[in-house]
Amino acid sequence: MKGKSNYLFLSVFSALLLSVAWYLHLSIIIFFALVPLLILEDKISTDQTTRKRKLKLWLYAYITFLIWNVLVTWWVVYASLSGAAMAFLANSLLMSFVFLIYSSLKNQINKPWATWLLIPLWLAWEHGHTLWDISWTWLSICNVFAFNHNWIQWFEFTGASGGSAWMLFVNILIFKILKKNSTLKIVSRQVSAIAAAIIVPILISYGMLFLKKPLSNPDDRRHILVVQPNIDPYNTKFSVEFQSQFFKFLKLVEGKIKPNTDYLVLPETFITENIDEQFIADSPEINWFRDSLLKKFPHLKIVTGGNTYMVYPSKAAASATARFDAQANVYFDAYNSGFMIDNHRVQIYHKSKLVPGVERMPFPALFKPLESFAIDLGGTMGSLGMDDTRSVFSDSAGKTFIAPVICYESVYGDYCTEYIRKKANIIFIITNDGWWQDTPGYVQHVNYARLRAIENRRQIARSANTGTSCFIDEFGNISDATPWWQEAVIEKDLYVNNQMTFFSRYGDLLSYASICISIMSILSVWALRLFKR
Repeated sequence: MKGKSNYLFLSVFSALLLSVAWYLHLSIIIFFALVPLLILEDKISTDQTTRKRKLKLWLYAYITFLIWNVLVTWWVVYASLSGAAMAFLANSLLMSFVFLIYSSLKNQINKPWATWLLIPLWLAWEHGHTLWDISWTWLSICNVFAFNHNWIQWFEFTGASGGSAWMLFVNILIFKILKKNSTLKIVSRQVSAIAAAIIVPILISYGMLFLKKPLSNPDDRRHILVVQPNIDPYNTKFSVEFQSQFFKFLKLVEGKIKPNTDYLVLPETFITENIDEQFIADSPEINWFRDSLLKKFPHLKIVTGGNTYMVYPSKAAASATARFDAQANVYFDAYNSGFMIDNHRVQIYHKSKLVPGVERMPFPALFKPLESFAIDLGGTMGSLGMDDTRSVFSDSAGKTFIAPVICYESVYGDYCTEYIRKKANIIFIITNDGWWQDTPGYVQHVNYARLRAIENRRQIARSANTGTSCFIDEFGNISDATPWWQEAVIEKDLYVNNQMTFFSRYGDLLSYASICISIMSILSVWALRLFKR
């Protein structure tokens, strides 16, 4: 009974440490948050008297990850209680399976170095989790460092996965030292090793901040105006006609747009009417922008979000996400889109990292009949269509290339590098964070954008329907942040950057290597077992 109590204490303690690191923005706690769980794993694995050790380890690991998921992302319940419950249970299940695989490999290899396999296994899991249809990467360990962005300027080389590797390395180091030493002196080689593992990367980061010069070339300057309309997504945004919302927006920006304003940025799904992409240039909504603003300011470019659809000529031509309109007898795809509107053309990008169970039913070819159960977190409901590749908005002079990152896409580091490799030299994030109410959800979301700025050394303009609209420089510093639930217009000169970081150019090499190491480790253990048989 005492053993069970100790196991439960270690499981819950690890969960609380993980949660506090996120909830209170205390990234330092993350460096020992997994130590109790590693101690628990070691105790269960080495206790030969314990029956069903793997089952017990999985259960305690599941408790850890479930508590962590609930305490940090509980705000999802504002969108859907059932959807949130599914996210908590499924994400915790996957995490616990990864930890169980790690334990199994470590014990079968039975070498002291095998403990370090947790690093490549976890990094491989985090990266793989970004690629499939049930991706929910909000709790990738690296995201906790968004709250201490001055510590991780070296993400321009490793990407955010370097933060996950750093955290895991320190936790394993502490665990191995504690396992060998029942007592530790404050002044000792072991404590010095732990301190160095934490402090050296931070010092490197501050050294980079000291040596790097901010972007400041006058020729690279663009004047950006960002609007936060603050329209209630539950009771107003999708029920009140768009024309009245548009006039409200015009009144909000009146006198603020100037001849030197290069870009006006509006949030995700600002245009609530469904626009047929075949006739988008002639749509009334687009022409309202042209007649009211672009005629007066011909130099202006407007980036905004909206709902669009594309009709397919036949069932055979329809995609896996296409819907059938029985009344019109046609198949069509609906999109959560971003536009750039100027006096010459309308450029379109379709949001392609879709929230599972919200904007996309996982594995649509199999589960399309269930798409009506999708939970509502913003934008268009049901399974949406998406693009196979990233699209970049360009100006007529060919000097400014916008990465139109829509909402949830800003959580994906390797994904966002695809915009940069297509010459994007500045990032616009358009989002609708009002669905989560005044909770840690929108705070976490805006801070995660700092990671994308650092990884790619691109400045960011962020427009939220409500939540936090702001500007972020290439070092991850936030400026002009707007308050929650308040109409606002902010403006700033941002600078484009055409230089690619190592991470932008080559992608998440650390995760790619971790996938290879994980596969080789698993195959090696399997081969060894077959050889012994």
